[in-house]
Order: sequence, then structure tokens, then C-alpha cells
Amino acid sequence: MKKKILLIVNPISGTKSKVDAPSLINTYINKDLFDFDIRFTEYPGHATQMAREAVDEHYDIVAAVGGDGTVNEVARSLVNTPTALAVIPCGSGNGLARHLFIPMRPKEAIDILNDCVIRKLDYGTINDYPFFCTCGMGFDAYISQKFAEAGKRGPATYVEYVLREGLKYKPETYEIQDDQGVTFQKAFLISVANASQYGNNAYIAPQASMSDGLMDVVIMEPFDILDAPQISIDLLNKTLDKCSKIKTFRSKHIHIHRSNPGVVHYDGDPVMMGRDIDINIHPSGINIVVNAHADRSLRQPNLLQSGTAQMLNEISVIREDLTKRQRKVMALGKLLQRKLIK
Repeated sequence: MKKKILLIVNPISGTKSKVDAPSLINTYINKDLFDFDIRFTEYPGHATQMAREAVDEHYDIVAAVGGDGTVNEVARSLVNTPTALAVIPCGSGNGLARHLFIPMRPKEAIDILNDCVIRKLDYGTINDYPFFCTCGMGFDAYISQKFAEAGKRGPATYVEYVLREGLKYKPETYEIQDDQGVTFQKAFLISVANASQYGNNAYIAPQASMSDGLMDVVIMEPFDILDAPQISIDLLNKTLDKCSKIKTFRSKHIHIHRSNPGVVHYDGDPVMMGRDIDINIHPSGINIVVNAHADRSLRQPNLLQSGTAQMLNEISVIREDLTKRQRKVMALGKLLQRKLIK
């Protein structure tokens, strides 16, 4: 029996036109396996509505043809249902697709869909908003808000805001509670990851898995301009967890209290939330079409990347030690100066 599949196309996601999407789908989809329909979104939230209707109409698969925002809109209607999510990445970051090793070329992504290998994977919620890749607060949420307001898509716009706003951003202090107790952290950002990356191969949580029933909590401590290049390299080298400015742990649930309400993001979409935030993982809560041929070892850094991370981290530790010594000498000098004046 053929499977029913609905392909939801977001015509404005990413930086490329989607006018050829129906033709590509019609050319490459396996018509012996699928009876399929193609629909275009017309407004924010439309993909969620169409996916919900697809579940009611007993579609086997709903494919999101767009970026992480489109994927989130579709996927939130599919959690805890028999209907599976598929992804044909056409966005600017494509974080979930890249984590799942879904190819960026539409034809090859449709080939994965044609293989139709489905796995039960985890998803998360932040104050009941579902996320499938990452959520967080602090600088990455602030940049998500700026990016959403920009009106322009693409990596160049994102990098522009990161470079322009990064060193001006003031870290906050957060109260974080998990199964191990309560800690207070001054942080540049707190990211909670179900999948390994933000998108564009920027790995915020290199060891994150969507099938372990845990979320990776990443705390980036405040840093100065000399630390920025190392952090950028570690993000791209899958070695951020080895950086001295990063603390990580895994948990099923965390509660975060902050001094003031503010913006958070879920899968890159910004939203205002209050002082108290609950983040939970939901194991095996969504069916997703995966790449059965993926080489998962590619998520691990190679020897060169690991060696570079170790070298940069050692340099950073030495520099921090020298800075502390310099401060002590300066403080001692001031103390002696005051005593001499007396």
C-alpha cells in the first residue's frame, strides 16, 4: 500500500526561490511508494495548521520544505502522533537537517525521503513551546530577535549581527535548578540542545543526541575580545565542549530563574518569556525520517580539530593565569603605594 505524504513548502524561507520545488518533487519522489500532495504556506503558523490537518487526515508523513522555523511549525503538530516528520532543507541555517545528515541538495534530500527509514526521536519544550534542535536565552536569543527584525535572511546577516553586537552584550546571572541541585551562573548565553548544532555547521553541543532521552545544557561564561576567535573556531570545529569558557551537563529537566523577563528562542524563533523558565526533554516523542546511511562519526572532531582546540585552550589558560598574576601585582603595588603615602 502506498504511503500518503504531504509536502509543505515555505516560499519565503532561506535565500532561494522555491518556485521550482513542485517540479523537483514531482521529478524525484518515488511515485510507486507515495501518493503525495504539495501545499504552500501563506502566513506564519500556516504550516502548523496544515500539519495538524494532515494528522487528522491520516497522512503517514509530512515533509517540511523550508528552514528550521518551518520544520518547527510542522513538527509541533506531529509530536505524539503516528505521522512522521521529513525535512527537505531550504532554509538559511538548517540545523536539524544537518544534525540528521539530511543532504542540502533537494534531490538528495528527496532520495532520503524515498528510503523512508523512520525512527522515534526526542524533542524538547521550553515553557510548553516545542523545540527540536535548540532553545536558549542570553546572547543567542538576543541575536535571534535582531535577525528576525532584520527582514533579510542568510548567514551573512546573522554574522553581521553577531560581530556588531557581541562585545556590547552584557551577560546576566541565572539561577539554574536540575536534579543535582541549584547553581548560580553568570552567563553570556545558556543553550539547551536536543540536536548538536544551531545551523550552518556551528556546533553548540557537539555530543548531543536526539535518542538518549537527555538534553545538553551549555553555559557560555563571559569572555573578552581575545577569547572570541577561539570560541568561533571551536563552534565550527565541533570542539566547543573543550573550551575553558564553556560548562556543559546533561539533564531531563531544568528550571531557570532570571532577574527580569526577556527574550528566549526555540529553534531560532524569538519569543518573550518571564523570569521563570522550565525546559524538559520528551523521549521518543516524534517520528522522523532519517538518513540510514549517515556516518555519525562525522559529528566527532578529527585529530587536527581536536589538536587545535587543545592548543587554543592551553593558550587561553596561560593568558588567564598571566592576567590574574598581573592583577595581583597591580593590587600589591597600589597597597604599597598607599602605605608609603601614610
